[in-house]
Amino acid sequence: MTEPVNPLPTGPSTTDPLLTELLGLALEAARRAGALLRDGRPDDLAVARTKSSPIDVVTEMDIAAEKLITGFLAEHRPDDGFLGEEGASSPGSSGVRWVIDPLDGTVNYLYGLPTWAVSIAAERDGETVVGVVEAPMRRETYRAVLGGGAYAGDRRLVCRPAAPLEQALISTGFAYVQTVRAHQADVAQRLIPRVRDIRRGGSAAIDLCDVAAGRLDAYYERGLNPWDLAAGDLIAREAGARTGGRPGEPPTGELAVAGSPGVFEPLQSLLEEFGAWHDRPGSRS
Repeated sequence: MTEPVNPLPTGPSTTDPLLTELLGLALEAARRAGALLRDGRPDDLAVARTKSSPIDVVTEMDIAAEKLITGFLAEHRPDDGFLGEEGASSPGSSGVRWVIDPLDGTVNYLYGLPTWAVSIAAERDGETVVGVVEAPMRRETYRAVLGGGAYAGDRRLVCRPAAPLEQALISTGFAYVQTVRAHQADVAQRLIPRVRDIRRGGSAAIDLCDVAAGRLDAYYERGLNPWDLAAGDLIAREAGARTGGRPGEPPTGELAVAGSPGVFEPLQSLLEEFGAWHDRPGSRS
């Protein structure tokens, strides 16, 4: 028997029935996966396998959460496609594709740190139209529909007012491949005298939502995957932030930048100058 999907939170949403359906399913799938991860974490949690390096890990809970999400969504929309971090991949035939990070911030989760999230986005004909980020340890659910604004619960999100770059609080992340991290550390070293301070939270999805919520002025990172970006990027944009990659380009694995309108361009320019979009330690271009 199919379990009912919980109704959407109160507050403005969308008049498009498909987007309303997709948002409701994403919220429910993220809620269920977040509860599984929060309540089902074993005391002896261990690494199931590694990805790009011995410190880039996957746990049994990442795998279980992705199976829960894809199973739930496929039950309600069997013709949709999937792209998931832990291997879910199918083209679908409906024009809708789900982009899923079942556990963004796996190392934080492995160590018992609270900064981790479930990230689910829905694309329609290649464009992200729905984004949900569930942060169980914060007791926060972020959501956005294209053109409908961004929310945490019933609270509409608005990014911080424009500030000079030197007063901006910036977050970033680092790759798990040591040779790549050396150059990323060099970029951060050059950037930190030019800004208020730098943070490293360990979850791209939460960092993007923190830009949306005004808790950060900006965020940048190289080496992200579509599932890291999809939901959080939409949430940040719908909160009034600007997002992109290298100048004139969208955010990609080469570089992703998000920030309040007054911070975005000067930060993006510095990152271009510092070569944040490549992996060549010691290079200045």
